[in-house]
Amino acid sequence: MKVLIVDDEEMIRAVLREYVEFEGGEADEAQDGMEAVQLCRENDYDVVLMDVMMPRLDGFSAVKEIRKYKQTPVIMLSARSEEYDKLFGFEIGSDDYVTKPFSPKEVMARIHAVMKRGAPAGDTSDIFEAEGLRVDMLGRTVTVNGERAELTPKEYELLFYFVRNRGVALTRERLLNKVWGYDFYGDDRTVDTHVKMLRSNLKEYRKFILTLRGLGYKFEV
Repeated sequence: MKVLIVDDEEMIRAVLREYVEFEGGEADEAQDGMEAVQLCRENDYDVVLMDVMMPRLDGFSAVKEIRKYKQTPVIMLSARSEEYDKLFGFEIGSDDYVTKPFSPKEVMARIHAVMKRGAPAGDTSDIFEAEGLRVDMLGRTVTVNGERAELTPKEYELLFYFVRNRGVALTRERLLNKVWGYDFYGDDRTVDTHVKMLRSNLKEYRKFILTLRGLGYKFEV
């Protein structure tokens, strides 16, 4: 396990590093977004812990830059607990959001949950095709009418879960639990926001994602 810890507070970096190393992992540190972007260019990490409010380059902007060339899982760390900030973090490609003050043990649990979700599952070699939609779960690519769709990491996970459970009625609670994972702090609107973005990227094949009023969604071809 190799983790990049990005925070302008040295004490927070030190505590998180101690916990990562206690569990046998390695940790690099960055004190602002600019330094984090450069380290991600030069190294491969299993997870990035990214503070939001930092000098020179904030966490949201840093994630946008990192997402241009790598899909490393990112957990945002922030003292700001407004729902808008959390949803914006997910929209730009972060995988989880932890509000300060937090327990280092909780952060470690979320790191393990994110890494587990990113690990290949037994059926990821499946390729799903319907009309002009092609979903390659092993290659982690989605094409719409022959053109590659650029999805956020969470949109990929959500679509893959839909495809693997096609024909099954999925509640919003189940989607939160299975796609977002360990004790995610969110509500139905988090799911609805991501489904809306996913449908937009699937263009006319948004029709495959059915809304079940009062319940959730179903992927049906």
